[in-house]
Amino acid sequence: DPVAPGKPVMREQLRQDAVFRGREDGAMATHQEDRRQTQGRPTAREAERLDARTQGSAAAYERAKRSLVGGVSSSYQKRAPWPIYLDRGQGQYVWDVDGRQYLDVHNGIGSMVQGHAHPIITEAVDRRIRLGSHFAAPTEDTYIVAEYLAARWGLPRWRFVNSGSEATMDAIRLARGITGRDGVMKIFGSYHGHHDYVMVDIGLSVYDGKDRENYPSIAYGKGIPDSVTQMTTAVPFNDAGVLERRLTALQSEGRLPACLIMEAAMMNCGVILPEPGYLEDVRRITKKFGVVWIVDEVKTGLTVAAGGATELFGIKPDLVCLAKALGAGIPTGAIGGSNEIWAMVDSGDVYMVGTFNGNPLVMAAARANLERVMVPEAYAHLSEINTKLLDGAQGIINRYKLAAYPVGIESKGTINFATSKVVDYESYKSAQPRELIDLLWLWNMNRGIFSTPGRDEEWTLSVTMTSADADHYLGVFEELAAELTR
Repeated sequence: DPVAPGKPVMREQLRQDAVFRGREDGAMATHQEDRRQTQGRPTAREAERLDARTQGSAAAYERAKRSLVGGVSSSYQKRAPWPIYLDRGQGQYVWDVDGRQYLDVHNGIGSMVQGHAHPIITEAVDRRIRLGSHFAAPTEDTYIVAEYLAARWGLPRWRFVNSGSEATMDAIRLARGITGRDGVMKIFGSYHGHHDYVMVDIGLSVYDGKDRENYPSIAYGKGIPDSVTQMTTAVPFNDAGVLERRLTALQSEGRLPACLIMEAAMMNCGVILPEPGYLEDVRRITKKFGVVWIVDEVKTGLTVAAGGATELFGIKPDLVCLAKALGAGIPTGAIGGSNEIWAMVDSGDVYMVGTFNGNPLVMAAARANLERVMVPEAYAHLSEINTKLLDGAQGIINRYKLAAYPVGIESKGTINFATSKVVDYESYKSAQPRELIDLLWLWNMNRGIFSTPGRDEEWTLSVTMTSADADHYLGVFEELAAELTR
């Protein structure tokens, strides 16, 4: 019988508080004037340097854009003047079409915590594909993977889908079926996939107002009916008081939502950790109002603990959504819940279908991933490397007196260039000057570190990373710190 791997020691949950307090003694005095004077010139220089080094990507883009919209398969892959096209990956490294090697901390927007082409995963997929790659019928691996997930998350039953977007979409439908309500509540600034009901109140410039108690519902782009947009209500992260007051107001209007969907730690704004007691308050409040609590673990599932953020923070949501790291690079998603939650699907009152749900290839990869790769030793290693990165970054910040602080949990982390603590979307939005973040990405790319562009994302480590790789990352960051303050 599958058993849940041992729980990792969580050393990072309160790191954000401890580090931020350390800034108050003057050890991290700001260098905003220095940044304004120096960052423009190095940004342009680094952009020219990267363009000169990626002419293979330039040529690929010229061809790709003629038949592939924007030259990419996802708008998140776009970049001016051209995307960086990759050729291959092995372990903790990737190579672009120009043959340049990078340490990968992008890791497929947080999917490849196993590292690229892991021999255990590739062997499992190779063995399975020779037996048939798709049947639209269950296989043994499907229910064995479900058993592993049940043991790790403490939620007895699961269904598989094909992406994080499908997982959150179906979880919301299930919550609506259970409650008989239509509305959805989410956290302002969070991202939960590209279906209409959650493409609301996200993005860097969607709303500039200050009324935290009554955020308007604003669609993220065109093509989303306003009638759909207005069914979704957003509240700030780390503010249980606003959550309770907004639910009280909606209840008085006869508009209680079916669910609250959220991440336990926000990952669409770098890394924002929950304040002590916040998640416990969320659980209490959602139960009080009969609102289904959906925890989106598309990014944290399998990356921050064996049982994701659910285990790490000791919470008990009604539904959990997984994707990304579960398939070890093959598209999949999963939804976990209680027997009571799944009764609506058992009865046929809620339909949950999909041709490729539980595809044999991805189930073979997921089984090998859970049995032999993402095991207790893997989480201990990730924690060790991440602690080295966070502590090392803090030391550099102190030495160069930067207005910044690092924050992270297990395989996830970021450096917030902030003069005040980031606790929600509003504080996040006011931090991290745009050009400085652009410079950080260019600086990393030109020195062999493949990272996620923009300030929305965080680093994701892989189990194949070494202490020497962490030294490389920190060395590059120290070079940048010296440039910013010289």
